[in-house]
Amino acid sequence: MRILLMSQYFWPESFIINDLAIKLASEGHEVTVATGKPNYPDGDIYSGYSAKGVQRERYSSLIDVVRVPVYPRGKGGAKKLVLNYLSFVVMGLWYFPKLLRGKKIDVIIVFAPSPIVQVIPAILLKWLKRAHLAVWVQDLWPESLSATGFIKKSWVLKSVGCMVRGIYKYCDTLLLQSRAFFEPTKKYADPEKLVYFPNSIDIKNFSVRGNIIPSDLKCELENHFSVVFAGNIGTAQSVESIVEAASILKQETALRIFIVGSGSMLEWVVGQKKSLNLDNLVLPGRFPADAMSEIFECAAALLVSLNDEEIFSYTIPSKIQAYLAAGRPIIAALRGEGARVVSESGAGLVCPPANGQLLAATILSLKESSSVERDKMGAAGLQYFNENYDMDFQSGRLIDILTARLNRK
Repeated sequence: MRILLMSQYFWPESFIINDLAIKLASEGHEVTVATGKPNYPDGDIYSGYSAKGVQRERYSSLIDVVRVPVYPRGKGGAKKLVLNYLSFVVMGLWYFPKLLRGKKIDVIIVFAPSPIVQVIPAILLKWLKRAHLAVWVQDLWPESLSATGFIKKSWVLKSVGCMVRGIYKYCDTLLLQSRAFFEPTKKYADPEKLVYFPNSIDIKNFSVRGNIIPSDLKCELENHFSVVFAGNIGTAQSVESIVEAASILKQETALRIFIVGSGSMLEWVVGQKKSLNLDNLVLPGRFPADAMSEIFECAAALLVSLNDEEIFSYTIPSKIQAYLAAGRPIIAALRGEGARVVSESGAGLVCPPANGQLLAATILSLKESSSVERDKMGAAGLQYFNENYDMDFQSGRLIDILTARLNRK
């Protein structure tokens, strides 16, 4: 199958679409990626790239990648973020048809975390290439805009809803990463287009190579009961409750909470660590994807948290699949689908979101459990991952879904 993957985010940014691209290409499909210049999450264009101009490159010796210029998202602020989103749309509409001229495409798959507007250039390419357009929906719009406080005016949210309805009208298939997405998405799309397709992880990435992370970090992880939060440190992740839990647990000298990553709330966390003298809160920064398996291996538990908003109860954060694949106990401070997965799998403990006191109590409860109990949780999580989220299975299922849909025409 000749597949175009479109995503505003792609390697060297760390997203699950990277692994899916390699998996599909290694299975014999002709894969091309259309993306922008990498600048997530820190907001600066990565070294080796320029915000201006187009670029072609080869990824993992299997995949042609074409990149269009984007306005860097910067260190935060709505204006720069909107410009970042719109620049990908405008540049994509202008450059992708030229960069992909003469290339035959059967299916376009758009990896669609926020913003959903990144689908717009794919709609043009669908017409030009007469291709099937599938969107892998990672986030619910306009609900997520309201939940994060990015947009508060009801008339603007209603307008965004009309835009979403228009975008979905021109899509042939909507791949939903959570079963809870079905009802909200039906408000904007034909139910016949909806297919459950969860996020998946290539478990080969979780074979620990060793000696990738700094020795002092590894020593601190291994010499304490280490709770690791990994990923974007943003407004949706309820980092306030993590800081509150760290403050409550200051006297637990054998315990450390690690926030690994970067994002718009990192500077706030750094300030809180300093002002509250939180020596038990460790901020080692962001690491490449191939280092995360070693960090997870050294952790006593892995933490996922979200704000207490209804929209977040619908989603399964992709880090949950990564945590399950790592085979470590999980502490889930959230509601809804993500909490259901952790509870159903037996992979860890769940507590209500955005509550530092309850999070601290849950961390202590896991710490006081036996190593046998924690190992049992980790093993249960890995088994659940293998049965539900393994990329070898899911990539084959994706091709089956798309083949069946193509044959309907």
